[in-house]
Amino acid sequence: MPHNAAPSKTHASRAPPCTLVLFGARGDLTKRLVVPALYNLAVNGLLPDNFALVGIDHGDQTTEGWIESLHAMLQSFVGNPHSEMRLDRIDDEVWARLTMSMSYVRGDFTDPTLYRDLAGHLEASSKKYGTRDNVMFYLAVADRFFGTIVDELAASGLTNESTLAETCWRRVVVEKPFGNDVATARALNTQILATLREDQIFRIDHFMGKDPVQNIMTLRSFNAIFKACWNRDHIDHVQITVSEVVGVEKRGKFYEQTGALRDMVPNHVFSLLALVAMEPPTTLHGSEIMANKAHVFTSMRAAEPRNAVRGQYGDGTVAGAKVTTYRSEANVAPNSNVETYVAMRLDIDTPRWSGVPFYIRTGKHTAQRLTEIAVCFKSASLASSASASTPACQSQPNWLVFQIAPDEGLSLHLEVRRPGPVTDLAPVSMTFNYDDWFTRESSVGYETLLYDVMNGDTSLFMSADIVEASWRVVQPLLDAWIEPAPDFPNYASGSDGPEAADELLLRDGRAWRSWAHKLPE
Repeated sequence: MPHNAAPSKTHASRAPPCTLVLFGARGDLTKRLVVPALYNLAVNGLLPDNFALVGIDHGDQTTEGWIESLHAMLQSFVGNPHSEMRLDRIDDEVWARLTMSMSYVRGDFTDPTLYRDLAGHLEASSKKYGTRDNVMFYLAVADRFFGTIVDELAASGLTNESTLAETCWRRVVVEKPFGNDVATARALNTQILATLREDQIFRIDHFMGKDPVQNIMTLRSFNAIFKACWNRDHIDHVQITVSEVVGVEKRGKFYEQTGALRDMVPNHVFSLLALVAMEPPTTLHGSEIMANKAHVFTSMRAAEPRNAVRGQYGDGTVAGAKVTTYRSEANVAPNSNVETYVAMRLDIDTPRWSGVPFYIRTGKHTAQRLTEIAVCFKSASLASSASASTPACQSQPNWLVFQIAPDEGLSLHLEVRRPGPVTDLAPVSMTFNYDDWFTRESSVGYETLLYDVMNGDTSLFMSADIVEASWRVVQPLLDAWIEPAPDFPNYASGSDGPEAADELLLRDGRAWRSWAHKLPE
């Protein structure tokens, strides 16, 4: 029977007083994720009592009109099972407290006048709302503005902490994409580090805010049965899958410049991989955790084109509906060479992981929406028994599967003896689902990340070293895939992806786990 634990009282305290300056205030990210996350923090008593939110964008808008548009988006989540957050109702009292300190500022991100006006606005806000000169600048804008905004903030003295009281801080949150290859990532790091310290920069990846993702290190660190076997002596290989049933939808123009590799691998997929592969930290200090993550990618061999597969979806059926080929999508070239699917083998040259391949795959218009990390343990042997050589006693490998989306939980796949007089093995699974054990608050995944920025905790974010090392790993593929793919499209929409992805594992004597959470018959 499922055990429904009572909702636990959080031991976290309110974040310190601060102002959040939100560049891109009228954008989709702000409406769907950032402001709903702030609302959830307020509901759960974690948002500062002394808090102000300043929205900045180029469009004409009043503060009242901006607040109304945010409320309309939040209202659309109520009772909507397909929305980013679970919301039964809006707490009007909490929303009123949140919006009473909100303001909208119109301005051009490239205009120095905006930043001079912002300085005065922040000074007045600090006095009015008691935010103590603590400011978080959130860049929810197109990546072409990242460097410009940071430069202008510095030129106006808005990120200079030396003029503030000792306990006051200024921090900058940067969304992806952080560069488009090694050269652009390095150039952007150089630009923003010219005026900011590394501990002032929070390169955010929303995957890291998900409960099952954060649970990876918890399971590794606080469970002796896994801590002792988390190495090459016991683990055969690791599979990471991030698949989507959706296509590019209305993002054809963006996707033509990005593709699946740039869009998913150096950020989302590698964030998951780092938590599996990093050395366990000796402390919970953010700098040590980031250093351990960086070591994963500096120790990883650069991806080889012969160990990678790219794909592009054709027509087919997804969720019972006929869909079109990628090349027929809006704002996509009819002969596009952009990949919508990527699979590859990666190797990490450390004592813990030497010889253990990491297989990753991500794609659009696939058979199933699925994000999971599957750890395959080496098969056990029973050499002392003569009967162990019979087919019935040949054990299958154990799997530990972190289920991240759409189901959230954990499953352990084991071998047991079937009932009866004959020794025969059967695969079974033990499953933990979050919703069976915990009553959870509404979340869009950004709550923990915003709370950590306010508290200066960098452990869930990416450093300059991580970003550059990640791009170094995939750069050979970016270079090789400039050449047109002669067989695009090479997988049907609604399928598992191109056949070459299966062959990638077959030649190593392995196979992808089933896309459904089932053991092989």
